[in-house]
Amino acid sequence: MDLPAYFPKCLKCNEEGELIPLSDYGQEGASVLFKAWVCTNPNCGFSLRVDKGEVTYGRKIEPKQ
Repeated sequence: MDLPAYFPKCLKCNEEGELIPLSDYGQEGASVLFKAWVCTNPNCGFSLRVDKGEVTYGRKIEPKQ
């Protein structure tokens, strides 16, 4: 699957960052493409995620300790 030539601008931070897709693996080990979209602006941290069929958004992504 090819990625787009450009990514959408993040509206939460007034287009200072772009939303980029992240992929993951499901519980059964199958690949889940574009499980999350996150803003590249570290001061914004907006995210949109799909977990077990439920969409969540707005949580700031923090580095794992």
